[in-house]
Amino acid sequence: MSIDITLNNGVVMPALGYGVYQTPPEETTECVVQALETGYRLIDTAAAYANEREVGEAIRRSGLDRSEVFVETKVWISDFGYDETLHAFDKSVGKLGLDTLDLFILHQPLPTDFDRTVGAYKALEALLGDGRVRAIGVSNFMPEHLAALRERTDVVPAVNQVELHPYFTQPDVQRADAQNSTLTQAWSPIGGITSCGSDSERTTFDDPVITAIGEQYGKSAAQVMLRWHLQEGRSAIPKSVHTERIESNFDVFDFQLTQEQLRELDALDTGVRGGPEPASMTLERFGMPIPEA
Repeated sequence: MSIDITLNNGVVMPALGYGVYQTPPEETTECVVQALETGYRLIDTAAAYANEREVGEAIRRSGLDRSEVFVETKVWISDFGYDETLHAFDKSVGKLGLDTLDLFILHQPLPTDFDRTVGAYKALEALLGDGRVRAIGVSNFMPEHLAALRERTDVVPAVNQVELHPYFTQPDVQRADAQNSTLTQAWSPIGGITSCGSDSERTTFDDPVITAIGEQYGKSAAQVMLRWHLQEGRSAIPKSVHTERIESNFDVFDFQLTQEQLRELDALDTGVRGGPEPASMTLERFGMPIPEA
């Protein structure tokens, strides 16, 4: 069992996916095969993760038909610009061993050179128009980045993938996404990269509100958080290299949180970001070459 979401262009995408951020290439194929065997049908990777090739190998090894697996990958800022991003697509599909992508997104905004960001997105629009990708989107775009992009492009992003978990809910981003019928997709959906504000000893995994809710259903804190995302209409892409957690993260379709419990989880927001600040993205600090093969 799973839940699907229809994107703003009519493409249907699984709401719950499996992410491979920081998964070593030598472990990626086995982990993705395990995820697919468990029931995941959305796999999220990126050129910057250096494991696209292994994701493609896992899809082939799984024996599933290509149409059964929704593949999402991202362009890194080093490959922004119209022609550069078209080439980035060729690099990604070459490594994945695919002809088309289900979702192709910009990995970060590049506020210090937004012309290159716009050029990159226009390349995504061209790929969409040519049928080489089924949907396009962005990642880590704040409301001001979304507004600036809308002014200079034609296709509204289908997805905005951002850091989002009970301790960092980004309500302003979620509102901006909703206003444009853009799906909010959560990376770090269970808060694995952060702690609660100044209380460095507490994490989402041992938060008393989350664990108490889990106890009512016989579910882990991670399962409660993933269910929270799904019931509030978001996509979530948890990652793990451990078989038990890969399986348990997918076991979230047999219980329902109450509206009061959803509100309790929303109220845990600290406003403290765990990942990099999107406004700090520069080629000087974060640029890196993406290999051809």
